[in-house]
Amino acid sequence: MTAGPLVVLVGPMGSGKSTVGALLAERLGAAYRDTDADIVAAEGREIADIFVEDGEDHFRALEREAVRTAVAEHEGVLALGGGAVLDAGTRALLRGLPVAYLSMDVEAAVRRVGLGAARPLLAVNPRRQWRELMDARRHLYEEVASVVVATDERTPEEVAAAILDALELKDV
Repeated sequence: MTAGPLVVLVGPMGSGKSTVGALLAERLGAAYRDTDADIVAAEGREIADIFVEDGEDHFRALEREAVRTAVAEHEGVLALGGGAVLDAGTRALLRGLPVAYLSMDVEAAVRRVGLGAARPLLAVNPRRQWRELMDARRHLYEEVASVVVATDERTPEEVAAAILDALELKDV
């Protein structure tokens, strides 16, 4: 059994988990892994297509398994999909791990991802839906987080540095 990830990143879509995760991995001399990318690779199709073709419940089952596998196998920096924390088993799995919640407000989300059609949960009235998603998820992100790092008005490099500082990790 491995020691587990050095850092697990959680947060809403567009919070910078992928970008910051890659930077953290580089700074820590570790591998980077993203459970959404694992799902896309295993399924051979994009997440939006999984949602449309098979539904959210099917996607969430794939996500639960992807997170379990990654937490068990990966010792580097791990980014989870925005909705991974919805599962109680996933939240339990994250207890005791170094988890950084990348927080952001709706205005930053609009600037970063445009809240466009490639985001299946934001297809209609994206601003309102993003706020509703965050109302439902914010406390779950906070529940699993060792540290909360605001990403608004910060560069990915600044966010990575804040995570390293908050978790007292040394870069190579």
